[in-house]
Amino acid sequence: MLDAYAEAARVVTDLVERIPPDAWDGPGLGEWDLRSLVGHASRSFVTVLTYLERPAEREDVPDAEGYYALLPSMTGEGFDQAAVAQRGRDAGAALGDDPAAAFRDLADRAVAAARAADPDALIETIAGGLRVASYVPTRTVELVVHGHDIARATGLDVAFSETTTAEVATVLARTGVRLGHAELLLGALTGRASLPPGFSVV
Repeated sequence: MLDAYAEAARVVTDLVERIPPDAWDGPGLGEWDLRSLVGHASRSFVTVLTYLERPAEREDVPDAEGYYALLPSMTGEGFDQAAVAQRGRDAGAALGDDPAAAFRDLADRAVAAARAADPDALIETIAGGLRVASYVPTRTVELVVHGHDIARATGLDVAFSETTTAEVATVLARTGVRLGHAELLLGALTGRASLPPGFSVV
């Protein structure tokens, strides 16, 4: 769990440090420019640092896939797409004049904090109380997925280990099953069906 998060943090940090200086204001993903996309990815560190300081009294969500499966049913500013987009822009702006260095600093601090934390400790997240060991894999998912987004936006190469990629794929597949898409996913993975346009489990 922590090894995958640490590896994803290292790989994406190395990728961000290779972004050309003139690319930061260019296209990123959807309505985000590249700085905002990288800013959104940096929230995989910011939220770890923030939530580790917020102990929870009870476990509301039992695992990483439960976290993702719960999000579509929740309402409020935290789940509004416009709010998510704005947080990405704000996080990008917060990276300052040397965004790559700021990104690395956040990564180093978040990984160190995650390693020092008790995996069984309950923390308060946007979805309720989770154990550290359940929340951190969701941040690995975000880093790997957005790492590939950054690579596509910049034309740079990125590669994660088989172990880390398998952990991310497992969380996403289990989320799909939790959301009731088991038959569709099995069909797509075995060549018996095609995923509909825009299909997503997150």
